[in-house]
Amino acid sequence: MLDHWHPLDWSIVGPALVAGLLVLATHVPLGMQVLRKGIVFIDLAIAQIAGLGVIAADALGWEAQGWGVQLAAASAALVGAALMTWLERRWPDVQEALIGALFVLASSVGLLLLAGNPHGGEHLKDLLVGQILWVTPSQLLGMAALTAVLLALWFGARERLGSTGFYVLFALAVTASVQLVGVYLVFSSLIMPALAVRRAPTRWRLPVAWGLGATAYLLGLALSAVLDLPSGAVVVVAMAACAMGVASLMPTARSAPEA
Repeated sequence: MLDHWHPLDWSIVGPALVAGLLVLATHVPLGMQVLRKGIVFIDLAIAQIAGLGVIAADALGWEAQGWGVQLAAASAALVGAALMTWLERRWPDVQEALIGALFVLASSVGLLLLAGNPHGGEHLKDLLVGQILWVTPSQLLGMAALTAVLLALWFGARERLGSTGFYVLFALAVTASVQLVGVYLVFSSLIMPALAVRRAPTRWRLPVAWGLGATAYLLGLALSAVLDLPSGAVVVVAMAACAMGVASLMPTARSAPEA
């Protein structure tokens, strides 16, 4: 068994952990708002739409890490955010169903664009599970700057943003994170910590959710490196395990404190 173990290389795991913490910084509070609004599919839909922008840019032959790809992803996500805003106003009673349908549509269009690409399967895997172990310093710096701006807007002007502002912030956050960690980890980072702490006292929800997510990224990345397993999938499993553990310690529904 020991032959399958690998030494833990912090020069790889360290930057990946920083990437995960940056994703959590914005996704935990955004995920709590998503849960309150009852639009859980929004993260999958906007992440997939942003990914569709990346796939379209790749189909056009643009450089993988170039500004053109970033602009394509951000533009696609902002169009998706505008569409979400319109759906919320036009058909609020079936908004969640429409968002789910939009996710399936974006996924299908992405598959069609990749159909003629000999590396299509690899591109699709990268989009879904990400390449968090191979983040670059420039990606981390860009993500850190965007995270600082988004957090300042969220905590400084959240009440004045309205639905449109929320969707725009959400789109920008997801656009950056989906290229770092993939669709699966974007969804996990948004929803699992928020679910785990939904019955916690209000003042503790955010710090406990952040701590839960950070622990999951640390455990998942370390295990994936030591066992040579796909990092994104292991972190998702670790996130689920940590979330279930924290949720089991929360008050029951009958004794849960008011939000």
